[in-house]
Amino acid sequence: MWKEITTLEEWNDMLAQSEAKQQLILKHSTRCPVSSSALEEYEDYLKSNPNANTEYYLVKVIESRPVSNQIAEDLKVTHASPQIILFKDKKNVWNSSHWSVTKKHIAAVLD
Repeated sequence: MWKEITTLEEWNDMLAQSEAKQQLILKHSTRCPVSSSALEEYEDYLKSNPNANTEYYLVKVIESRPVSNQIAEDLKVTHASPQIILFKDKKNVWNSSHWSVTKKHIAAVLD
């Protein structure tokens, strides 16, 4: 399953860990129906056979706005919500947003 990050310290640790293992994070809005759908798709992917070479995370963009903003800045990805970002070596590898965050899309990139 995914782990929620809520602090800049956790984000910085995650960013550093990306030098050893690719990281996938879902930026989730708790007030958005599209984001709720994206979260369901993310969890459906994780219930299937997720890529073992990837760490999985979630950040709530409203509740953890400083973390969400730092992610956008560090990875040079324009903020969207919902948004999924795959990164390795502190660099964005792939990202998608809104209705494109689907189990099928995630699987196509990771598997």
